[in-house]
Amino acid sequence: MKRCYNNCVSGLKTHGVQKMQVVLNVTDEAMFGGVQTGGRIALNFPTNHITVRELIEARVREEVENYNADQPDVFNMLVQPALAERVLNGFKFKEKKQIDWRRQYEKAAEAFDRNGFIVLIDDLQAESLDQLIEIEPATSVVFLKLVPLVGG
Repeated sequence: MKRCYNNCVSGLKTHGVQKMQVVLNVTDEAMFGGVQTGGRIALNFPTNHITVRELIEARVREEVENYNADQPDVFNMLVQPALAERVLNGFKFKEKKQIDWRRQYEKAAEAFDRNGFIVLIDDLQAESLDQLIEIEPATSVVFLKLVPLVGG
C-alpha cells in the first residue's frame, strides 16, 4: 500500500485511461488514551468525494485484510470481532481464525449508529453514515473510540 505523510492524490493508468486515486490518512484515538498503538492507517479511494459509510467500510476492510494476512496474537480493530477477547493492548483469539470483513463492517456501522465511536473530520463530528466527505490534501480524520465508564 502506498504511504503518504499527508493526504495525496496520484494518477493511475489503467488500459491507457488516467484514473485518480486519493489516499486518506486516518488516526485512532481513545477518549483518555491519545493515539492508539498501530492507530494510523492510509486508505485508498478512487475519488475525493466519499461518505462516512464508505470511509468506515474501507477502514474495516483494510484492517481485516491486514489481520487475515498476518494473524498476529494481539491486534487492534475498530470494533471487537466475534469470539475475540479484549486484552491489554487490543484483542486476541484463543485460536487463530479468519475474520469476515463484511460482518466486521456491519458491527462497525451499528457501533457508529449507537455512538460506540465517533468520526471526526477536520475536528468536526460526523453525524450520519451518509454524510459526504470531500478529501483535500489537509483533511484530517480521527476515529475516536469511546471508553465506557466502570461502575457507572
